Amino acid sequence: MKLSTRGRYGLKAMFDLALYHGEGPISLTSIAERQAISVNYLEQLISPLRKAQLVASVRGAQGGYMLARIPSEITVGQILTTLEGPLAP
Repeated sequence: MKLSTRGRYGLKAMFDLALYHGEGPISLTSIAERQAISVNYLEQLISPLRKAQLVASVRGAQGGYMLARIPSEITVGQILTTLEGPLAP
């Protein structure tokens, strides 16, 4: 299966959030730096993940994003379906 850039970068961002799960909100800037993804592109990826309730956002100066559930409850299939649509062959 070949992943699009959208799916690949979305998985990288979610992996980063899983690594820092429990440490509070993570800014998009720090995720973008660690994963070598543009902040603007990352903003476009986070929006559908938030709507699918995979990611939660915290507003304010110390705000950012974190996983809405524990990492073991989120599957790669859920992330890819959210970002790319149905995964039919």
